[in-house]
Amino acid sequence: MSQLIWNGLFVGSFYALVALGYSMVYGIIKLLNFAHGDLYMLGAFSGFAMLGAMGGLVRSSSLVALFVVLILTMVATGLSGVVIERVAYRPLRGAPRLSLLITAVGASFALEYGTRIVAGPNPKVYQVRLDGTALHVLGALITWQQLALMAVSIVLMVALNLLITRTRQGRAMRAIAQDPKACLLMGIDVDKVISRTFFIGSALAGAAGVMAGGYYGKIDFLMGFIIGLKAFTAAVIGGIGNIPGTMLGGLLLGLLESFGTHFVGGQWRDVFAFAFLILFLTVRPTGLLGERVTERV
Repeated sequence: MSQLIWNGLFVGSFYALVALGYSMVYGIIKLLNFAHGDLYMLGAFSGFAMLGAMGGLVRSSSLVALFVVLILTMVATGLSGVVIERVAYRPLRGAPRLSLLITAVGASFALEYGTRIVAGPNPKVYQVRLDGTALHVLGALITWQQLALMAVSIVLMVALNLLITRTRQGRAMRAIAQDPKACLLMGIDVDKVISRTFFIGSALAGAAGVMAGGYYGKIDFLMGFIIGLKAFTAAVIGGIGNIPGTMLGGLLLGLLESFGTHFVGGQWRDVFAFAFLILFLTVRPTGLLGERVTERV
C-alpha cells in the first residue's frame, strides 16, 4: 500500500508541475493552451541537447549536470512560451474563444512536428538515467534520485504559490484574472504580466520534461500529447484556475493511476484516469477547490 502511495505521489508531482501552466493561463486569459503539453516535450529535448553538449561533466557527476540543465531548460522553455503567446495568442486575444482554441491546437502540432524534423522521429535515450540504491521507508522502496526529484517539484510548487500570494507580480496576476479592463485603467501592464505568466508556466513544464527524461530514460516527439491531457485532467479535477487545487489535482490523479494500475492492470491506466474525470465532473463540475463564477460581459 505504501509503495502505491509513493508511486502515485511521485508521478502526480510531474502532472502537477505541467498542470500549473494550464491553470495559470486559464485563470488569467481563459485560454486552454493545448500547446502546453508540448512545452514539456520541448523541455525534455532541450535537456537532451544540453546534456549532449556537456559531455564529460555528465559522466562524472550526472545528478549535478541534470540540475544545471534543468535550470537552463526552464529559461529556454519559458522563453519559448513567451514567443508562442506573442506570436500566436496575443493577436487573437479579442477574437472568439474558438479561434484561440484552434490556434492552440495548431501551435501544439507545430511544436510536435517541428521537433520531429529537427531531432528525428525515433525515440532518444537520455544521457542521464536516475536509478540508484533503494531505501526501505515504511514498506516502500524509494531511491535517493526519486527523493531529489520530488524535492525539486515541491520547491518549485511552493515557490510558485509564494510568488502568486506574496509578491506584487502575483497580485497583478490575480487582479487581471478578476478584471483585465480595470487593470489597464489602473496602470498595470497587462501584456507584460500575461507574458510573464506564460514564462513561468512554460518553465515549470520544461522542468518536468527534464526530470521525466532523466527518470524514465527515453523521450520522443509525441510525449507531450498524453501528458498534456493528463495535466489538463489534473487541473480540472483540482479546479482549473486555482493554483493549490491544481497541485492537489495532480497528486490525486497520480494516486488514482497508481491504485488503478495495481488493481485493474497497466493497460487500463489511461482509461481509468479519464473515466474518473468524467464521473467526477458530473458530481462537482468546478473541481475540488474551484468556485462558480459569473463571467463578465
